[in-house]
Amino acid sequence: MLDGDQITQLIYLVVLAAVLLSYFVISRQTGIGTFLRHSFLWGIIFVGVSSAYGLWQDVARSRASSVTVSGSGEVVIRAARDGHFHVTLMINAVPVKLIVDTGATQLVLSQADATRIGLDPDSLPYLGQGRTANGNVGLARVVLSEVVLAADDLVIRDTDVPAFVNDGQLDVSLLGMGYLRRFASIRIEGDQLVLAR
Repeated sequence: MLDGDQITQLIYLVVLAAVLLSYFVISRQTGIGTFLRHSFLWGIIFVGVSSAYGLWQDVARSRASSVTVSGSGEVVIRAARDGHFHVTLMINAVPVKLIVDTGATQLVLSQADATRIGLDPDSLPYLGQGRTANGNVGLARVVLSEVVLAADDLVIRDTDVPAFVNDGQLDVSLLGMGYLRRFASIRIEGDQLVLAR
């Protein structure tokens, strides 16, 4: 049985096939006025391009990172098209998108995400130092009241989670080893990151 995304993709493919077929039929007609035929052909081209774009968007979305639970109760994070593992955690009851970074020692929040969860980045003491590809940055240690990872019916809740706020230009927050070590096992199987408590 087809799911919603597959049905949408099938509809796009049917519309695209109908448009291409119509194009060939209309382009062969000689009894229709040239202006009318060209107008109709341009309309068909527009619908075809729109359908192709919609299909591409659905395909791209289908390669977004996803978080599911396996039959044995493990959290499975599938890599996105960019090859990275992305996950959304509820931090202090606010959804925060993070990229899994096993090279980061702790969970590291961007300035924007820190603000969204109720911290004031301007008032934090940036006493620590972190090395990044862009050089050294200041880090402020914080403790997150609650971090929740939810996938399907599984909810993993941690309290008093240590983290850092980065005072540099960080586009996306990082889910580092400080949080990942809370799991009993971490393994990568192809394009999947598998976490088990």
